[in-house]
Amino acid sequence: MENPIPSEQPNSASTSIPQSNAAQEAPEPTIHLDQFLKTCGVATGGQAKRLIQGGEVAVNGELETRRRRQLRVNDEVELDGVVYVVALG
Repeated sequence: MENPIPSEQPNSASTSIPQSNAAQEAPEPTIHLDQFLKTCGVATGGQAKRLIQGGEVAVNGELETRRRRQLRVNDEVELDGVVYVVALG
């Protein structure tokens, strides 16, 4: 009797499915401008809203009137001549 020749089967361990890098990377942390002012202790929620919409707050040297502006690490927020630098963890 002849020995049967085993059929070659693909090695499933060597087959890889590429994964997107976006799925593996954590999103960049952000905070809303009004929340940042509250966290810094310079304003309550209502005060932050009035200061921002009143044109008294600058982000990275530009006037910002959107309360929900997304701030990122190292953005600079200026209020009353004081600059606050965003540092998120």
